[in-house]
Amino acid sequence: MSKRQRDSREYARRMRMIQERAQARHGRMRLAYSSIAAVLLVFVVMGLVKLGSAGGGGEKPSALPSPAAAAEIVAGVTSVPAATLDAVGAGAKPSLPTPLTGQPALTADGKPLILYVGAEYCPFCAAQRWPVVVALSRFGTFQGLSLTTSAADDSFPNTPTLSFHGSTYTSQYLAFQGVETTTNVRKGGQYQPLDQLTAEQAQIVQKYNAPPYVPKDSAGAIPFMDFANKALQAGASYSPELLADHTHQQVLDAIRNPDSQLGRSIGGSANALTALLCRITGNQPGDVCSSAAVKAYQGEFANVGQ
Repeated sequence: MSKRQRDSREYARRMRMIQERAQARHGRMRLAYSSIAAVLLVFVVMGLVKLGSAGGGGEKPSALPSPAAAAEIVAGVTSVPAATLDAVGAGAKPSLPTPLTGQPALTADGKPLILYVGAEYCPFCAAQRWPVVVALSRFGTFQGLSLTTSAADDSFPNTPTLSFHGSTYTSQYLAFQGVETTTNVRKGGQYQPLDQLTAEQAQIVQKYNAPPYVPKDSAGAIPFMDFANKALQAGASYSPELLADHTHQQVLDAIRNPDSQLGRSIGGSANALTALLCRITGNQPGDVCSSAAVKAYQGEFANVGQ
């Protein structure tokens, strides 16, 4: 065999080895790419499932306390000790309702009417219900309050809160109407309807939840509250971000602690609302309206009712 032939065979052998190694390497790469593709496919499917839930699959809020625990939480938030609220005082300086002048009195059953309009999906409504319930409970009694959360697919998801749906309020000083227009779960891309505004309620919202009564950038916002046509509030008095990662029980614990940031936010807002309600009721009941909690905000609403 000539040297040229030997060199030719050696060259062919080396080429086969190179090809076999390349094929083996390509096989390993294909396996790796297949594994990566499989992982990516899992993430894509998970993303599509999440989008489907947000758009109409009905992703459900986090679990709620047991009925017995829920009843204890409702009982706690509707009976916050006066000493606790006095200790909070002005609290964390919440956003306040805006006084309204020159409007006809808003009443129901011969008493000043407080109208709340919100929705269960809304995290800002979720935040605002806590101080509203605390404040109104100093003037009367709720029946039928329930626990819920804001929507799982909205900003500040699963914010713990209460719901006015199905509840009633009894007071010798005030009337209260709490309207929750939708649930917190989507179906067909829309939150499901819940309470329907009466014709009178719809007229109030249409007129007062718009300029010039509320700023242009707040028009149509929820929660919306009309305090007997003496003051208005569109939006929450503090950020629902403060409620993030809290259970209902932890919120109640914070309300009972006047030194906690959340307790000072909710308690301060409740005290401000109580001071406003005292102006509307002519400073009744006397023990509530003469308290240190109310005095912290009396100057803010000095012109209400005049």
